[in-house]
Amino acid sequence: MKADTARNLQASVQAFVRSFGLLVTKQTPCGQPITPSIAHSLMILLEREADGLSTFQHELADQLGLDRSSVQRLCSRLETDGRIKQEPAPDDARARRIQLTASGQRLAANIRAASLQRFTRIVDAIPPSKRRPLLDALEVLTTAVRTLEKEA
Repeated sequence: MKADTARNLQASVQAFVRSFGLLVTKQTPCGQPITPSIAHSLMILLEREADGLSTFQHELADQLGLDRSSVQRLCSRLETDGRIKQEPAPDDARARRIQLTASGQRLAANIRAASLQRFTRIVDAIPPSKRRPLLDALEVLTTAVRTLEKEA
């Protein structure tokens, strides 16, 4: 029974990943012409800055679930593209504080709006009586995955 449930979960998650467009690496599932990791980075920075919070590369790596060297390369690319500014942290020269530029803020806002529009269409396609149970199930799944990551 447990093995059947695991196979069913595997098949369902894989089908979702494919149908949602998560395997496409040159654009976001909402159609923006950038990689999903860049889109998520920009949206995280936009949200944190709106909350008045500074962000450091290691924090972004933790939030994205990526290793620090990948985020370092991602930030270098964003800086080269004029989307972020980086500076050494005041108390630790090895740590890099990152901020969106005006261009980065505009792009992040566009991505957020396109993403919300796509999710709104998805919600509209889900029967109202199944929306809350779906969100609850996703929360349980996310918690289970994070628990396993901590154990690894």
